[in-house]
Amino acid sequence: MSLEVRLSHTFPGFTLEVEFAAPDGVTALFGRSGSGKTTVINAVAGLLRPAEGRVAVDGTVLLDTARGMVHPPHRRHIGYVFQEGRLFPHLSVRQNLAFGQWFGPRDGAAVDTDRVVEMLGIGHLLGRRPGLLSGGEKQRVAIGRALLSSPRLLL
Repeated sequence: MSLEVRLSHTFPGFTLEVEFAAPDGVTALFGRSGSGKTTVINAVAGLLRPAEGRVAVDGTVLLDTARGMVHPPHRRHIGYVFQEGRLFPHLSVRQNLAFGQWFGPRDGAAVDTDRVVEMLGIGHLLGRRPGLLSGGEKQRVAIGRALLSSPRLLL
């Protein structure tokens, strides 16, 4: 999975200009608080439309403002784990995980739920609701939900 990003977006008192190419594997964005890391991630996910830019994953262009091309977030096949988890409070952990699977492939190539549950150590939490989880447990469930959507990119 390769990621190509070129963005320019202006906020009051601040213009963010970013350009990078991330090869296969794990890539980390780091910087000071307020430097634009979340803005970049939101633009890649399609949650923010930058003033100018281009985003491509594995050569597939998801955003190209010069051509007026924008893939909506739900068509990008990108998993996103928000800082605060954003689990559905009325659903159990098991149901939150199943929600992620709903967005995955229908052809049998889906990620194995049992494997994700074991890898994240959340088997004992499956019957609980998010309100009864610690912050770390919520994060692990959110990661599991994102993985179970079989994303081509995980943010």
